[in-house]
Amino acid sequence: MPHIKNALIRFRIIDRMLRNQYKPFPSKGDLREACEEALYGANYGDNICDSTIEKDMFAMKMDHDAPIKYSKRHGGYYYLEPDFSINDIPLSEDELSSIRFAIKTLQQFREVPFFQEFGNAIDKIVDRVAVGSDPNNDMNQYIGFESSASIGGNEFLPQLLKAIREKELVLFNYQSFISGLAKQRKGMPLYLKEYRNRWYILLFDLEKKDIITYGLDRMSDLEVLDESFSLPLEFDPQVYFQDAIGITAFKGSAEKISLKANKIAQRYIDSQPFHPSQRLVNQTQTHGIFELKILISEEFIRLLLSYGGEVEVIEPAHLRKTIEERIKYHIEIYSSLKK
Repeated sequence: MPHIKNALIRFRIIDRMLRNQYKPFPSKGDLREACEEALYGANYGDNICDSTIEKDMFAMKMDHDAPIKYSKRHGGYYYLEPDFSINDIPLSEDELSSIRFAIKTLQQFREVPFFQEFGNAIDKIVDRVAVGSDPNNDMNQYIGFESSASIGGNEFLPQLLKAIREKELVLFNYQSFISGLAKQRKGMPLYLKEYRNRWYILLFDLEKKDIITYGLDRMSDLEVLDESFSLPLEFDPQVYFQDAIGITAFKGSAEKISLKANKIAQRYIDSQPFHPSQRLVNQTQTHGIFELKILISEEFIRLLLSYGGEVEVIEPAHLRKTIEERIKYHIEIYSSLKK
């Protein structure tokens, strides 16, 4: 089983490197070093040889139809179809077997306090594998699981977790959503957080001298440096995020929010609270009044807008005005389409 697991991990690493637009055409040596670093924490070639990488790429071609080609001009490998990703391919029986093996191990510790936070995730994996393992059913005709497109970055989790624990600096390229350009960042990783199927790293950025949040899906060429660093401030993730919704937290004071929700929206909000501080303070036959105390973020504003006219901001006034301006902007866009 470990042999199969390691091969599957190497497939994912090779796939990531072939899709890295910032460092295209990796050589066989580049692929071997990346796999060795991820699996064994070193890249000397003691555990993985070039022939192993050759066999891996051959298996990827044969088993997953990976369009891997070699460029003599650039001296490296690439995907003939740039949008191809092995992550979008259904799991093979070997992969399912590896997952089943891992699930049996996880289920033994399901009630241990450390794992209780991940109970729902474990149940979801168990359900998915159990249903998908039935060879007589095409499950897509009968059941739909929540899913998200391949966004990448999850392969950096082990390295970042190690860097956090050992207080080591990291170096990586980060692509801006606004400019589309990648810039090198360096800092001390503090905390990993997942939000809406995306992973983020909180990093004390040495250039900005502040804690900045970076999405793993926009990172590339991550290096864990053999350099330690002491924070100029105390960092407690529970305190840092205690008043936040989503991934955005900042220095400031939490504000009291008052919301009026119609009867249907009230039931949804009551069953899935925005924040632990949320309380239903008044209820009539037509609506409910909720109060919560949070830092107002873009994530929260978008959550409110997703309810349309079913939820009204009562206070604070500046949040009410922000929602009003967003609604006016929407009306202008749709009104212009009629002209």
